[in-house]
Amino acid sequence: MTVLHSLEALANWQKKMNWEERKSSFVPTMGSLHEGHASLIAQAAATSDLVLVSILVNPTQFTEASDYEKYPRSLEADAEKAAQAGAHAVFAPSPEELYGGTPSSEPVQWGALTHSYEGAKRKGHFDGVVAVVDLLFQATNPDVAVFGEKDLQQVGVVRRLAQERHPSIDIQVGGLVRDENGLALSSRNARLDEQGLEDALALSRALFELRQSHGEGKQWTGVLVKARAALSAHPAVDLEYLDVVDADTFEPWQGIPNQRAYGIVAAQVQGVRLIDNARLKA
Repeated sequence: MTVLHSLEALANWQKKMNWEERKSSFVPTMGSLHEGHASLIAQAAATSDLVLVSILVNPTQFTEASDYEKYPRSLEADAEKAAQAGAHAVFAPSPEELYGGTPSSEPVQWGALTHSYEGAKRKGHFDGVVAVVDLLFQATNPDVAVFGEKDLQQVGVVRRLAQERHPSIDIQVGGLVRDENGLALSSRNARLDEQGLEDALALSRALFELRQSHGEGKQWTGVLVKARAALSAHPAVDLEYLDVVDADTFEPWQGIPNQRAYGIVAAQVQGVRLIDNARLKA
């Protein structure tokens, strides 16, 4: 696997591979790759001639320095997993290399999309997401960029970014991947012990109950209130939010759910912050 650590090395590799003349896909990640990431890379490889994966733990999207320091880093293993999934190269610059100095971000004001839910709980998080993805798009200039549905609000932010600054890039979304028990795959799951993994299933169960209640024609708003109460009462779950939103705007959903209506949840289990989501209408 070719691992590129600098912008110069990336440019040279792209020139060598005739990047501009071939169908190219880009999959940005923060590393610690799992099956969810592999599915995004495989999706990109299925429709492209060249697939580039970036691995960069981006400091500007972390609201707590300790969380940034604890984030798992395993470049060698990640590069191997990326290759097995269909990637042709990994772009793994230092933050300083990509940012051209000390990493920083500018405030982004896109209403509920950047300031509700994850944006409210993690002040400045989406400022950092926009900053790093903007730089990555400038550096790589792909035909397609693939993001995971697991980070649903981030997908909305990236779509807005592409619309405003990179309209030539086709933003594609790969489905959320769960383990055999229904837990959404996440690099953070590695910080949970066996009991924590069991307790974390309460998040997906709450979302599935919302979806089931809608499918049965019940008043999902009433079920939402009950689901919040149940999660709040769970001794191992510290609930931050559980709601139903429009996936395009991240405004709270009003009316009968359609394809854009998603249940979203965030909570801490054993001190590990987890998020999950599920479309309410199949």
